Amino acid sequence: PPLHVSHILSRENSKEKTPLISPIDYQFWIKRMMTSMEGMVEKGVLDDIIRRLLEGRGGKQVQLSESEIRQLCFNARQIFLSQPNLLELHAPIRICGDIHGQYQDLLRLFEYGGYPPSANFLFLGDYVDRGKQSLETICLLLAYKIRYPSKIYLLRGNHEDAKINRIYGFYDECKRRFNVRLWKIFTDCFNCLPVAALIDDKILCMHGGLSPELDNLNQIREIQRPTEIPDSGLLCDLLWSDPDQKIEGWADSDRGISCTFGADKVAEFLDKNDLDLICRGHQVVEDGYEFFAKRRLVTIFSAPNYGGEFDNAGALLSVDESLVCSFEIMKPATASSSGHPLKKVCSSAEILKFAEKIGFSVRS
Repeated sequence: PPLHVSHILSRENSKEKTPLISPIDYQFWIKRMMTSMEGMVEKGVLDDIIRRLLEGRGGKQVQLSESEIRQLCFNARQIFLSQPNLLELHAPIRICGDIHGQYQDLLRLFEYGGYPPSANFLFLGDYVDRGKQSLETICLLLAYKIRYPSKIYLLRGNHEDAKINRIYGFYDECKRRFNVRLWKIFTDCFNCLPVAALIDDKILCMHGGLSPELDNLNQIREIQRPTEIPDSGLLCDLLWSDPDQKIEGWADSDRGISCTFGADKVAEFLDKNDLDLICRGHQVVEDGYEFFAKRRLVTIFSAPNYGGEFDNAGALLSVDESLVCSFEIMKPATASSSGHPLKKVCSSAEILKFAEKIGFSVRS
């Protein structure tokens, strides 16, 4: 559903504020912590963290220590800043949309697509908020990123922003299970996430969409990090904008922030930059995927039964070496299956048949 910035701000102003660390004290504390934790976590320790997280099926909380989570944030931050803001990746790769703290569905995604490092993954952002297990979700993804930095890639979504996740659940989860300082450390990590990826020079991936300020890909490369998400401009649009089949050109967004764009703007941008496809998340779509602009843009959403309020499926987009794309669909988990070992919704034969039916190539 639409997120209205005015609604967010009014809720912020009406809520009783929990005193936070002052900016000066916080920056000093972060610097001190990073100095004392410069080294990367040992592989054995990291493997144990991943093992414990993967055992967290059935909705039970995974017991990680605050120091372990801090180490994940600091090490992941170093890796994010060592890699470009516009990631340049190669197929084969699997692309996942919004997760929103639905940790059990993240585990299902890995069962579908293979656990790292057996497959390459790109996640399009929105790891936290709304779901019940944002901490497990982001910790597993950060742990995998540190363990296999060239096999799994994480982009920033609009919920990897303190202004948003302060309201929609992640702040409260951090405060309830640990403390506000840990939420601040996550904020510092999120501010370093890359914002877009380019697959084999043909598929452009981001969380939100296009911007009237975006003419070429070098503009994305030049965005400086770490950074907060501004209320307008290129970075804001990359994380917030939406396609709209009812319009041509650009229009104001019902979300109260950023803009919407028509199919003509998709074609114009792709043609100008010699690209074939835009892959983005950010919106709930009934089948887990939805095409726009004559299949030149696709929305991927990977949180089935989103928030327990929607009857949507989730999708995983696979891109093979020839840039042939196919989808694997996750239907909402039934109540009877919760708490039991996760099973594929479809048999491999059914998945192949379905993938063949809706498969498409971005190369003419």
